[in-house]
Amino acid sequence: MRTSTVLGTRALNRATLARQLLLDRADLPVLDAVAHLGGLQAQEPQEPFVGLWSRLSAFDPSALSDLMTGRQVVRTHLMRRTVHLVTADDALAWRGRHTAMLRQRVLGTYRRELTGVDLDELAAAGRAVMADGEPRTMTELARAVGERWPDPGPRALGEMLIAALVPMAQLPPRGLWRTRAGVRNVTLSSWLGREADPPNGDGSDPVGQALVRRYLAAFGPAASADLRAWCGLAGLPAAVAAVRGELVAFRDERGRELLDLPDAPRPDPDTPVPVRFLPAFDNAILGYQDRGRIIDDAHRGLSVAGERVVLVGGRVAATWTAGKDGTVTVTPLHGFSRADRAAVAEEAQALAAFLSDGDSNGIRITEAAH
Repeated sequence: MRTSTVLGTRALNRATLARQLLLDRADLPVLDAVAHLGGLQAQEPQEPFVGLWSRLSAFDPSALSDLMTGRQVVRTHLMRRTVHLVTADDALAWRGRHTAMLRQRVLGTYRRELTGVDLDELAAAGRAVMADGEPRTMTELARAVGERWPDPGPRALGEMLIAALVPMAQLPPRGLWRTRAGVRNVTLSSWLGREADPPNGDGSDPVGQALVRRYLAAFGPAASADLRAWCGLAGLPAAVAAVRGELVAFRDERGRELLDLPDAPRPDPDTPVPVRFLPAFDNAILGYQDRGRIIDDAHRGLSVAGERVVLVGGRVAATWTAGKDGTVTVTPLHGFSRADRAAVAEEAQALAAFLSDGDSNGIRITEAAH
């Protein structure tokens, strides 16, 4: 395994853009794109549509809606305890591997409220309520078990049940194109017609190993800390060790070891890059512990705050919003060159047309933020 090659920030940037389908729009079916990306963060229900529009040629938003209603793509709590839009196959394969992390993250917020609650008993009670197959809101489920556990309150009980203890799917119309709808939950197994895969009983971690490979395919080259930042799982060192023989290794400019799949694209650092508009909470940024390859440290908080961002030269250079009239407003983080401004305006017009079904291509580029 070679470890001597140092990959600079630009080399890592171009690799990320290629893996994230942001260097060239891909001619991929929507289901294949969602699978390749390891899902899309989706707690803001409309954001994945922009994420896929920026990555796929001739993206039709109805195709993603159809995959959700057709139960091939599902909204569920998964990586980092956030709502992700993932393929049904990945939801079932990965959910059991994430359960311990999901429990710990909910306890990190509600440990005091849930003191003395037997979580296995709570999970069994939640499953019993949901066994009738009826969709429920988090509050409805919490109230159904609340007589037995009156002290924690509905929020703590509901979060633990929905986000951690009982694998759930958020039902359409939540998350469909141009649709506003509240969250209604059913069990993942009843919605998809299959049980989530159980944890491996022999101590091996095939799911963890698959996650390592899938992460590197979509985000590599990357460090183990980046992998952990993406999925939220602490217990992957053994999985990394198990597949290490399949991988190549590099160093970044700070000396960190970066692992990668040997045949994955690593474009020339000087490869020209297009302007791209990213949605809120896009994993192209959040999927790393060290985000320096795509966003300056001074602006790191933008992605966490849910700002939508614009990539210019492959890096976060502006934020954007869309008005009710369809106008896309771009606020640069620094001054644009004339060429960059023209490229941003062209892509903003295309985005405005997408968001309005062609009714608007109105854009506005403000003065740089200070």
